[in-house]
This record gives sequence, structure tokens and C-alpha cells, in this order.
Amino acid sequence: MADDVAAEVFVVAWRRLDDVPEDPLAWLLACARRVIANLLRGERRRRTLLDRLRAVPSASGSGTVQSAGPLAQALGCLSEGDREVLLLVAWEGLTAAQGGKVLGCSEGAFAMRLHRARRRLAVALERDGGLIESSEVL
Repeated sequence: MADDVAAEVFVVAWRRLDDVPEDPLAWLLACARRVIANLLRGERRRRTLLDRLRAVPSASGSGTVQSAGPLAQALGCLSEGDREVLLLVAWEGLTAAQGGKVLGCSEGAFAMRLHRARRRLAVALERDGGLIESSEVL
């Protein structure tokens, strides 16, 4: 990890060469502190995501989720793209603008994908006789 931090600090220093002061030690240490904080935050996010993924039942080959609630079964019937859009909003709490940045599309395109995914989720919930209204979920 120390090698990664040192490498990242010098990449930042190289990119911001004009901002590096004459006596760079304090500046480099502050930069290293932020790099370490970012690495720790990223690791915490990865662990949280893994915990969330372990809590979600895996989809079987038929595209349905076995022995799960109606929402999990309906999500299992959706395409990966639809699930991704829905979970970015529901799990991560992203706005359409933020979701668009994550997926590399405009805010409007993300909003349209979200609308369509919600509609498909509602159909899947109705088809499976789910007890949950899609509007209550997402």
C-alpha cells in the first residue's frame, strides 16, 4: 500500500507541478494524507458493496431468484441494465445527474432509463403477483 500511496502522490505532484511550493514536504505529506483517506474510503465502499451483494440472493440460470421475496424475484427478472439503474437510485441514493455520470450518459437519458426500468419492475411485480407496489419500492 505504501508504494501505491507514494506513486499516487507523485502523480498528483506531477499533474499539479505549478501548485507545488518551494519547500514541498508539507504539501506532499498533506497530499499523501488525502490519498490514504481516499484509499480507505474506497476500501470501505468495496466492503459495504460486498456485504450488500452477499445479502442479495443470486439469480438462477432461468433469470429468477429462488426463495426470495417478490421484489427480489422481480429484480431477478429484469435485465442487468435495468437493475443497475434501479439500484444506483435505490441503494446508492444517486440523482439522475449523478447516475448519468456513473453510466456515461446525460441526465435526461438516465432519467428515461430509470423511468423505463421502473415500469418494467412494476410489470414484473404484477406478473409475479407481488404484494409490493413498485411505486412504494423505488
